[in-house]
Amino acid sequence: MSPRRHPSRPAPGGSGNARDAVVTGLGFCLPGGAEPVFTAAQVWDIASQGRTVLGRYGVHFGAVHLGAERFEERLPGIPEFFSRHYTNAHRFGLVSLVEACADADLDVAAGDLGEAAVLVGRGSVDANVDSYIALLGVDPDSADPIDILEMLVAAEQAASPSDVAVVQGALTRTVGPCFTVSCGCSSGAVQIGNARRLIASGETDLAVVTGVDVFNVGLIEKGQRLLHGAKHAYEAMGAVGMPEPMPSFDSLMRPYDRRADCINHGEGSATVILESREHAERRGAHLYGQVLAAAMTRDGLANPLSADDSGAQLVRAVRLCLGDRWRIGQVPYINGSSDGDAVVTAMEANAVRELYGPDSTVLLSSQEGCFGHHGAASGCVGLGLTLMMMEFGEVCPTANCEQPADGLSFDPVPGTRTRPLDFDHALSFNYQIGGVKHAMLLGGPDAT
Repeated sequence: MSPRRHPSRPAPGGSGNARDAVVTGLGFCLPGGAEPVFTAAQVWDIASQGRTVLGRYGVHFGAVHLGAERFEERLPGIPEFFSRHYTNAHRFGLVSLVEACADADLDVAAGDLGEAAVLVGRGSVDANVDSYIALLGVDPDSADPIDILEMLVAAEQAASPSDVAVVQGALTRTVGPCFTVSCGCSSGAVQIGNARRLIASGETDLAVVTGVDVFNVGLIEKGQRLLHGAKHAYEAMGAVGMPEPMPSFDSLMRPYDRRADCINHGEGSATVILESREHAERRGAHLYGQVLAAAMTRDGLANPLSADDSGAQLVRAVRLCLGDRWRIGQVPYINGSSDGDAVVTAMEANAVRELYGPDSTVLLSSQEGCFGHHGAASGCVGLGLTLMMMEFGEVCPTANCEQPADGLSFDPVPGTRTRPLDFDHALSFNYQIGGVKHAMLLGGPDAT
């Protein structure tokens, strides 16, 4: 089944406000096992079965095996002088962009994105380090001028978090807003909120939002060894006034499961196409759904590596989203963002208890166990999957959750099967360590 129409829901027919921010395209470049996954249908096939595609590389990790030939197939004609200096972050972000445009029936080569806002979320800098170090170490008095030029091009494209926005802007040749937001795992979600505001204000009719991150497996493995060595020192200190130690990476992540003790990372990219309703309907675009509201807060803690597991600021973000227009009772599903960390699970559980009361029946599931914790891409992946769930009337399970933890205030949809649910409103959560707590209210194409 291709996630293009809800089998029991007719195509939208002109309802809503002209400046609504509707979603018309989804594109991916995510781990899929031996081969990457690119389309909404491929991502749905994995997530709807609660299937994990994490490989074993010393640690469990979601790797995108995108070879040079695969990249050239999807983006032919890029000048080789620039493309040979692309990092994986560039490649992943460009592939997900062209996939999302194809899904939305937008022709990049024909100039359909010439006035679009191109917004990128980035959290990790792992892809930027090599170009930075190469330029830092060159001797300008002895280096070959051609080599210097090559290094300058590589550094200009890759030595800052604006790396992917630079090459996406060049591909689309947009004259619209083009910028990067970097706030960890909330980055993509924050940019979706920014796109919604740009559309609502009339500053643009079309926005392309990409979340993309690359993680160095060798660095993760080294971190694992350091954690084992630091454990004894942590215990000897008695942990007085210290934050909880980071969870390990060497077992399989199990969000909301009683055995959860681990985070697994995964690289990759996800792109969402948002348009004003007027613009989308004028060109006959398919509407996946809409971004009704978005809000962000911070816990206000002095510790830059800590989070308030009471969930108080997440509750505040949700209430800012709902405002006076919506009620929490209209939202039967939440797409969570738990990476297996007990602090994140506690934060979500406490927030849900405060929002819904002690006898909550809300469904809350996370698909991070499918592809790995993919940083800035999380917000775009969560939005895409949640809108597909609305189309199908089915909620995806929490990947790798088999034995739900005690004390949860929600149903984590354990197992490997979807759960039937007819719904038109949902929330999506994203978090940054020590920083932004982000909530989005999503709706079906005609949700009010």
